Amino acid sequence: MLKNWMVVPTCLPLVRRRCHACASEHFRASGKFRVNANHKLIDAWLLVLCTGCGETAKLTVLERTTVRSVQPELLDRLHDNDLGLTAELLQDPVVQRRNRIALDWDDAWRLDTGGSDHLSRSDHLDHEVIDVAVRFAARIPVRPVRLIAEGCGLSRGEVERLITEGNIVSAGRLGGKLSGDFTFTLKR
Repeated sequence: MLKNWMVVPTCLPLVRRRCHACASEHFRASGKFRVNANHKLIDAWLLVLCTGCGETAKLTVLERTTVRSVQPELLDRLHDNDLGLTAELLQDPVVQRRNRIALDWDDAWRLDTGGSDHLSRSDHLDHEVIDVAVRFAARIPVRPVRLIAEGCGLSRGEVERLITEGNIVSAGRLGGKLSGDFTFTLKR
């Protein structure tokens, strides 16, 4: 029996970056952009607000770029403060590296198990082997043990025990954090 689970974002993640005004290390994306043109060069920033003091910081999106090299659709989205563009840019590794930021996905995602809250006991009794395909709608780093525990209605300790006993197996590793699709098999 094959089950499909999806890890989906529920809101924008917090941005990990130290505030210069207070000691806070988290910013939230405002969804607003600032675009500045100087002759034929353009700069664009994503504005983020400190969760502690409300101070505004700018994350560089475009820097001293010729206007002709920027796609008109991107420019329109920047001017319209497109929230979808905000989500795309926050997850862009180039933007993260350029601005020396990381994303904090705590409480910003949910596990969609396709209707049921978790695998029911009847699923376990009716089928000896349950295959689960976990898909990610965004690059959200989550521990597979946490996903399996949440999706199956078990504690993390029980999931760890099932892995060591060989009752939960996967082609990939189940330790650490993953942000890409994976599958696992639950044997009962």
